[in-house]
Amino acid sequence: MSDPASKPQLAALDVDGTLLDPETQTISPAVRDAVRRIADSGVHVVLATGRSMLGTVPVLRELELHSGVALCSNGAVTLDAATGDALAVETFDPAPVHARLAAALPGVIFAAEQSGTGSLVTSPFREYQLHGPQRLADLDELVAEPVPRMIAQWEGQRPEEVAAALVGVELPNCTITVDHYEPWVTAVPAGVTKGAALEKLRTELGLAVEDTFAAGDGSNDIQMLRWAAHSVAMGQAPVEVRTAATEVTAPVAEDGLVSALARWFR
Repeated sequence: MSDPASKPQLAALDVDGTLLDPETQTISPAVRDAVRRIADSGVHVVLATGRSMLGTVPVLRELELHSGVALCSNGAVTLDAATGDALAVETFDPAPVHARLAAALPGVIFAAEQSGTGSLVTSPFREYQLHGPQRLADLDELVAEPVPRMIAQWEGQRPEEVAAALVGVELPNCTITVDHYEPWVTAVPAGVTKGAALEKLRTELGLAVEDTFAAGDGSNDIQMLRWAAHSVAMGQAPVEVRTAATEVTAPVAEDGLVSALARWFR
């Protein structure tokens, strides 16, 4: 484990499983205060999350982050933290992706993100899973327009069963990740990852590579953790996520992010 030589200037933070405990669906006061301290010190704090815009804005407000950007939908959507509006949206054609996922995962249900307004769904998802309004749609409507994110949920299965069923399955024009909490597949446009979006942002801000920090816990965080000069995996993260980071902290249920931020942002 290396010692921090200087304070990073860009801190990319995952939300669910890093800032927010999935068991309680809350951000602890200790985590909230730790994030506020580094933001108040002038660090660019960037939420980098698989959540949609509608799921990210309440987190920004709770953390009192009112400037800069957030990266939503695994980097497909760039959000203005001050206004809650989309600054950039990347999309892909969901039709062929839907067809192949439906064939590989019998009985799977789908959600197609509609930026800023909610989701089209083939069957209702639980409220905490999809933020904002859900509208039932038939297949023709679900795949009629390009989308920034599509979610497939294989009810009654375990995440490892989802991953096993997708071995060897080719999904065109998209990047996918399999969740380790839910039996979910998340598809976003090809080449879109949190890491790629953060590298673009780093360049725009004119920051050095060594000035970057990231913390996360999921498979959609792996590219981000590899991208950052200083990266922290949460203690409950799967082994492949912990391996991608430069260090591992305590689990989210033990406020592991607090000690990580205190170490790097003195």
